[in-house]
Amino acid sequence: MQSTRMLRLSGALLAFTGIALGAFGAHALRSILAPPLLEVWHTGVEYQLWNAMGLIGLGGWNGVDMRGPGRLIGGGVLVFSGSLYVLALTGAHWLGAVTPLGGLAMLAGWAWVGWRGSRAPSE
Repeated sequence: MQSTRMLRLSGALLAFTGIALGAFGAHALRSILAPPLLEVWHTGVEYQLWNAMGLIGLGGWNGVDMRGPGRLIGGGVLVFSGSLYVLALTGAHWLGAVTPLGGLAMLAGWAWVGWRGSRAPSE
């Protein structure tokens, strides 16, 4: 099924970039960013990686269409983690108002997964 491949690919891409951004933060940014901003960066990486693993797992749900939840989760990660990355690099604290929108999208996506999964036929 095309949607399961896309979920796995999206999850793998988020995992790849999350690991790269985590390494970048740990090595290149440690001497540049103040500890509170480095922690903001780390939070973005952590949420990105957890949701990446979740998307890869959703890609294994054959027969259950998870495209909608996957889009919400993936988009939520881009907004949530992306705003934290930009905030950490620029100090633009107004982005803190955008970050929760990404969190809400991730929450809605995972709630949708739970609802969709509870309605899926059992094997």
